[in-house]
Amino acid sequence: MTAANSGQIKTAPQQLQLVLERIARLLETQPDAALAQAVVVLKQAPNLPPAELLACQALRRLGKPAEALQRLAILSDRHPRVPAVLWELAQAASEAGNSDQALAALANLTRQLPAVASGWFLMAKELRKAGRIEEAWRADLSGIHASSSDPELLDAAVAMNDGRLDEGAAILEARLQQLPDDASACRLLGEIHWRRGDMTEALALVERAVDLAPGFDLAREFLIRLLLQSNRLPEALENAELLCNSPVQSPGYDLIKASVLVRLGDQEGARELYEPLLERQPDQPQVWQNLGHVMKTLGRQADAVRAYREAVTRLPTMGEAWWSLANLKTVKLGIEDMAAMEQALATLAQGEANRAEDIFHIHFALGKALEDMKDFAASFRHYALGNSLRRTLVRHDADDFSAEAAAAAHAFSGPFIAGQGEGGCQAADPIFIVGLPRSGSTLLEQILSSHSQVEGTMELPEMMMIASRLQARVDDGEFPDFGAMVASLTVTDRQRLGEEYIERTRVHRRAGKPMFIDKMPNNWQHVGLIRLVLPKAKIIDARRHPMGCCFSAWKQHFARGQSFSYDLVEVARYYRDYVSLMAHFDAAVPGAIHRVIYEQMVGDTRNQVERLLAYVGVPFEEACINFWQNDRAVRTASSEQVRKPLFTDGVDHWKRFEPWLGPLVETLGSVATAYPEVPVDLLPAA
Repeated sequence: MTAANSGQIKTAPQQLQLVLERIARLLETQPDAALAQAVVVLKQAPNLPPAELLACQALRRLGKPAEALQRLAILSDRHPRVPAVLWELAQAASEAGNSDQALAALANLTRQLPAVASGWFLMAKELRKAGRIEEAWRADLSGIHASSSDPELLDAAVAMNDGRLDEGAAILEARLQQLPDDASACRLLGEIHWRRGDMTEALALVERAVDLAPGFDLAREFLIRLLLQSNRLPEALENAELLCNSPVQSPGYDLIKASVLVRLGDQEGARELYEPLLERQPDQPQVWQNLGHVMKTLGRQADAVRAYREAVTRLPTMGEAWWSLANLKTVKLGIEDMAAMEQALATLAQGEANRAEDIFHIHFALGKALEDMKDFAASFRHYALGNSLRRTLVRHDADDFSAEAAAAAHAFSGPFIAGQGEGGCQAADPIFIVGLPRSGSTLLEQILSSHSQVEGTMELPEMMMIASRLQARVDDGEFPDFGAMVASLTVTDRQRLGEEYIERTRVHRRAGKPMFIDKMPNNWQHVGLIRLVLPKAKIIDARRHPMGCCFSAWKQHFARGQSFSYDLVEVARYYRDYVSLMAHFDAAVPGAIHRVIYEQMVGDTRNQVERLLAYVGVPFEEACINFWQNDRAVRTASSEQVRKPLFTDGVDHWKRFEPWLGPLVETLGSVATAYPEVPVDLLPAA
């Protein structure tokens, strides 16, 4: 607000008006000159309101808010309904430390102009300074509400939603040049950057939006989503707790906090949020499903079953809840359940086209139900339908992936690794369990985490994120290939990356034990990087017969990732790439990786556990043999199996489906026939 829009102040003669406009242009860059010229005008026309306002604005910009305030108080008494005067009075009072006077002016201003967001935002800042937090929060929300009808912001939002991201960004960037403290514009521009894939800039803008307007609940909610996507979990939790304190309460805020707690591994904390929500409002199938996931992870199977059944009772077409129920390995769905799922498929077929996720989940669930009934032909048909539909929704290029695996072997050759010498972070804390999903990795995690010196965490994404960031430097053209990028890493770089991993995973370590497990199976792709940045880390390769492992992965729908697993040929190719790269590392760094063959662990548990603990460097403890008595939370698909002693039932289960597994057998080839040895055609050249 400036003298140019000073409302009811009388219009000066034309020549004087030009002088006033010139003074206004000087305010930001030459406030001293503006003040001098305003004084000249006031000598010619004493008490001229526009000149007096300009003089006050110049004084404030010269760091003399008290002097400006004294004059503004007189001006506002004479012109109590002029927004520009009230705006300047509020700012001068705030800078002079007179909060009561600032708030009185802002109350007057927002009554007159409730649709002008800047008044509300300034009021929120002043209320916050005065310790009136809830009122400040509500003032921020009023400012956001006012912004929602701003034509410029509406134009930018329409452009964004229409996919015209550059146009929307241009509108907002120009606006922020004029109004750098516009929280709504910051948040909206942040979303445009997020849609472009620029997470760094998106986070910076949305963080600025909530800094400018801490009561901007929608911006904070978006910020939490971005922080979760960036795996900045402690910050996500901090913001979720702030959101839950909003004076404008929403059950959705507790759900957001619960999702953060789940990511942090605090299943009990999430349960404590879900259960009261359902007591107050039980008709929430999504929340019942979320509670089921938590109960399953905590090992409370009966409660998980009840929660999933509540979900499908309330929403019979909820595919993920059906699959989650079927995926409880000890639950067998009956005829009535199958009829309900078939009816759900019929309903979904007549509905919206975007219900593919529900459809493929139900096919996976029917496949499991029919498998339990020993109708293997019908079971395979539903598994195939679910996988086929799921495959259309994920991106995976088997040729590109094979090339990446070959490039990793080339980059991390034996001579290259040996030539790096000492370096990296010397922490011996991490134990990486790598391999394919469904290979027995959860079993190994449960065995190791039953040891007094080892803490189980979860599948941690940090090493994959570090590797992805390094690969981005290649993709951006900084290096010709991954090998050149890795070779450029200095001893300091390697130490910094290793320390970053240790620091970023610290949030998942709560037991105070000296060692911890990272069970992200896909880290087999990054064994070379692990050796460079964490040379003292332990790496355990969990390996299972390729037929059993690949078929189990194919018939298991994963909540995220594992895009290779929805096609029998592609999962077989992935397994071959894995065996080939691990054979390369066996030759490049002999003895660095400890391999556990699942079938040998099942058949000779004690000896295999003793070997495993010796490799990790901890003494044998009987609790590791009695691993099923460990009540820690387990998040993977094998969460139930590891809560009971080992049985051999699942070792050869794939043979029931052998008539339909031709593509898998053919593609695996020598990997299957040579198992557990590495076939000659995949051994590295001497």
